[in-house]
Amino acid sequence: MKVAIIGQGYVGLTISAFAGEYFDVVGFDNNSKIIDQLNQGISHIEGVESSTLQNWIKAGRYLATSNGTGIADADLVVIAVPTPLTKERQPDLSFIDAACKTIGEYIKKPILVINESTSFPGTLRNYIKPAIERYSGSPIEHQYAISPERVDPGRGDYNQKNTPRLYAGLTPEASIKTREFYSKFCNELVEVSSPEVAEAAKLFENTFRQVNIALVNEFAQIANSLGISVYETLDAANTKPYGFMKFTPSAGVGGHCIPVDPTYLAAIAEEHGAPATFIRRANEVNLEMSKYVVERIQVDNGGSLQGKSVLVVGVAYKANVADVRETAAELVIKHLRERGAVVSWHDDVVGTWKSESSAPLAGADIALVVTMHDSVKAADVIASAPYVFDTTGKLKGVHGL
Repeated sequence: MKVAIIGQGYVGLTISAFAGEYFDVVGFDNNSKIIDQLNQGISHIEGVESSTLQNWIKAGRYLATSNGTGIADADLVVIAVPTPLTKERQPDLSFIDAACKTIGEYIKKPILVINESTSFPGTLRNYIKPAIERYSGSPIEHQYAISPERVDPGRGDYNQKNTPRLYAGLTPEASIKTREFYSKFCNELVEVSSPEVAEAAKLFENTFRQVNIALVNEFAQIANSLGISVYETLDAANTKPYGFMKFTPSAGVGGHCIPVDPTYLAAIAEEHGAPATFIRRANEVNLEMSKYVVERIQVDNGGSLQGKSVLVVGVAYKANVADVRETAAELVIKHLRERGAVVSWHDDVVGTWKSESSAPLAGADIALVVTMHDSVKAADVIASAPYVFDTTGKLKGVHGL
């Protein structure tokens, strides 16, 4: 069976790597540079080894393409494209629409279409299916299903194989075919009653995290105002063996899920007349955390950051990955520069970002730790500036949340 996977990013390429053991896989992506690298067996994603790609390429089971004709004879298509927010922080389905257009224009036989891209309940039924039918120009009886991705970049303990996978088809036949596909490389499959349940479950998973991160970020501000350690307080609360789940404060949230998915849930809720006040407020708290951090640093440094050199340590959204999507560091740097600070950043995992390069870990007036990679030594951060503010809780004897 030939499987086409539209999107070769963190989600799509990991599926390609696992599915390549059992199927002929075509990875479709509009980024020609990525396509060229993939066809040379060079992975751009943490967690997908280049050697795995090279094995599937040699075996004739993997090919990357940016040409829609390459997926025309596929028997199954997985949509694994980004679902970001617009500049106005509203759901953006333009990548899904582009994927639907590619499927509709190039696939002229009935197949199974599975959406892995995270979106609001009803996306498969009310958006993807009609869009593909519209772009097809002629009636084709495709089967449709949803199986929302649960990829956590940089994580070593859970992957496509051992992370339970939700799924549901628009028809019983689509559900059966979806299970047959994923059962080849996933240990546990959980069928739910409708695509809408699967779509909502994925959104709520990350909304749960967003809300709890916002709560602990707000509590960090309360603890500081009371003159107590937020970290000691959290450790104390965590001694309770039930009814408590520990989250830790930070400069904000980042990545492709937690800052984004709750907005999709809130948008569809409000569209249906249901309140999303709690979700919206959690998002605001996390977005405002970067400003709070900068204001704390400004107060500690004589009330002004004008002309001071500030080194931001870590611009990736999480430790040990090169992903900068929705990173809290972006807002932190924005607020610092608005206050006249001369900002540079150090991140040997990211390397280059926004036309800037990683700076040496030394010589600043102020060092602000946003993300702490394992490759960074605490002693080097502490020695990089006379004033160090740590938002991660990993450094001892410095200023922090």
